[in-house]
Amino acid sequence: MAKKRILVIEDESSIADNIRYGSESEGFDVLWSSTGGEGRRALAGGNFSLIILDVGLPDVSGFDLCREIRKAHSLPIVFLTARSEEIDRVVGLEIGADDYIVKPFSIRELVARVKAILRRGEAATPTKANAKPAAIGPFSVDEMKCKILYHEAPLDLSRYEYRLLKALIERPGRVLSRDQLMDLAWDAPESSLDRTVDAHIKSLRAKMKKVDAEEEPILTHRGMGYSFKDDW
Repeated sequence: MAKKRILVIEDESSIADNIRYGSESEGFDVLWSSTGGEGRRALAGGNFSLIILDVGLPDVSGFDLCREIRKAHSLPIVFLTARSEEIDRVVGLEIGADDYIVKPFSIRELVARVKAILRRGEAATPTKANAKPAAIGPFSVDEMKCKILYHEAPLDLSRYEYRLLKALIERPGRVLSRDQLMDLAWDAPESSLDRTVDAHIKSLRAKMKKVDAEEEPILTHRGMGYSFKDDW
């Protein structure tokens, strides 16, 4: 079986060397880029399973590069940063990162998180046996294509918006707490925050309003969480 490839975009060579050594010791193939520009070119020309991305690059903000990558790729992204403030974690996770690790960090922990994210991604990949689109009301979920249609119109969803909406659709009428939703939709729920779920729900509602301005598919239960409408 071919090794999984990791793209490391990090300007500090000592950190990149440690990541490469720890990752290659666990059977990964690692390519290092020291700038955002190099990372773009590497991503365009290679087949990667995951990106480790530094927030403080010399030529571009890691946040901006993540937004750019997310427009064309759904592969997991792990942020590395020297900034530990809550707002930075919220921003990083909300724009599509799968995990957020603060420097200095343990290489063993980083590699363990990478392996966990990749394992969960493989477990979430549908097989032909369960790949039939599921439908409820005006929604249709196509797991093979990771797409959700609303009134037959495809919703433009991020990785976590798709997972979050799918989790709600599969449990109509059930009130799910923010912690439950994070466990269902996030690769590393322990690193996410309640505000992250709220922000994604807000974004989902805005996208669904563009299709049907009157309907409210996601219901808020104050102090408890959210549920998906079950009386279509």
